[in-house]
Amino acid sequence: MKRLLLLFFFCTLLSALATQPNIVIFISDDHSQLDSQAYGSTEVRTPNMAKLAEDGLKFTHAFIASPACGPSRTALLTGLWSARNGAEANHKGKRPEVSSLPVVLRNLGYEMAIIGKVAHSDWAKFYDFDTVIGPPVGISDTAEVAKFLNERASKKPLCLFVGTRHPHVPWSEESAYDAAKVTIPPTHVDTAVTRQERAKYLTDITKSDTLLGEVRALAREKITGDTLFIYTADHGGQWPFGKWNLYDAGIRIPLIIVWPGTLKPATTSDAIVCWPDLLPTFIELGGGKVPEGIDGRSFAEILRGTTTTHREQVFTTHSGDGDFNVYPIRSVRTRDWKYIRNLHPEFQHHSHISRSTGPSGLVYWKTWLAAAEKDPAAAATVQRFTTRPAEELYDLVNDPNELHNLAADPKQSERVATMRGDLDAWMQQQGDTQTVFGKPLLQGEPVTLIDKDAAKKTKAKKKKS
Repeated sequence: MKRLLLLFFFCTLLSALATQPNIVIFISDDHSQLDSQAYGSTEVRTPNMAKLAEDGLKFTHAFIASPACGPSRTALLTGLWSARNGAEANHKGKRPEVSSLPVVLRNLGYEMAIIGKVAHSDWAKFYDFDTVIGPPVGISDTAEVAKFLNERASKKPLCLFVGTRHPHVPWSEESAYDAAKVTIPPTHVDTAVTRQERAKYLTDITKSDTLLGEVRALAREKITGDTLFIYTADHGGQWPFGKWNLYDAGIRIPLIIVWPGTLKPATTSDAIVCWPDLLPTFIELGGGKVPEGIDGRSFAEILRGTTTTHREQVFTTHSGDGDFNVYPIRSVRTRDWKYIRNLHPEFQHHSHISRSTGPSGLVYWKTWLAAAEKDPAAAATVQRFTTRPAEELYDLVNDPNELHNLAADPKQSERVATMRGDLDAWMQQQGDTQTVFGKPLLQGEPVTLIDKDAAKKTKAKKKKS
């Protein structure tokens, strides 16, 4: 009887291993959803993303948990929002007792590998991957990917994460786009320097797209068997109202999945999904049980075609990024509406763009300030960036750029009350202490610049002590 049970267990295990798909996920750094051909851009050249969408399933309502590198990636790898995993402010790691979801996949028999920037900084060591290959800032070529796949001897199903540094700043000095012809978003101030910098940003998106195509070609050539290939990004681009903000330019990201033989080519899903859902989805597809108590939810049934819906709403948080960006924000978004709460409207809103001496946007921000002295529209944009109300409400169908705050509109009072209550309940469930990280600038105080290199040295000194 024992032999029969052992034989049954062994056969079941072999059957599971035989049906586990390989998973390859390519991650860009700071890439807003709309800045790609697949999502409607007519100016940026991303043919590989477009080809991916032609071959698979494109999600139109994919979001991250927090619009800064560290919190976003920690939420991905733990399936927990920031207040629960501990990585609230950028450059703050997860709490030691918080579990790693890649471990669950390892226990299912997967070989787990990282190449480039997947976890933030050197934090990959906290997630128990089999292989971690740098650089932790992200790849700029695919040499390490080719080397890993050429030398790989394991017969286990593979879960491979590849993270590029593009289009994170510093952007390329050379530009593959004509600055005079780029499209300036309605939330930006149109200056010559803004155009030059946007051309560089688009150039770096195209570089990321080229790497995506190379990684996909390597995966096709070197990885045998059933394979999912996924493209996504950790949050939006490093622009005002993008990264470090809860507007869609910061939290809405590309997510395209190709799964030959399972997913119908050239299909689109408007299901609301988010980054904490990815690892639970992989776990279910790998035949495992999603751990209880996490925030992420598997959307495997969407990929299998047995359902078309997932979440009714998604919550996002941002708690800050050093003294450059001390401005905690929370939001809840449904398909058509978004409610944002600025926890401290008495603080000035700033970021690396407006306070860092490093390559983060000051070069064009200065031209916005100069334009604001003469142009009322530019002045309004600068004012909107630095000074915000306690509550914001946006009709995303009629105002996709989130330019018209309806929170004070009497016609929307019931909606505001409902979404305010939903956010309150969620924050309480998360144990959100609304901690302020760093030293804020209060409204009316002079704006001081922070030397990026000096800030790094101070941080390193504190870490040693």
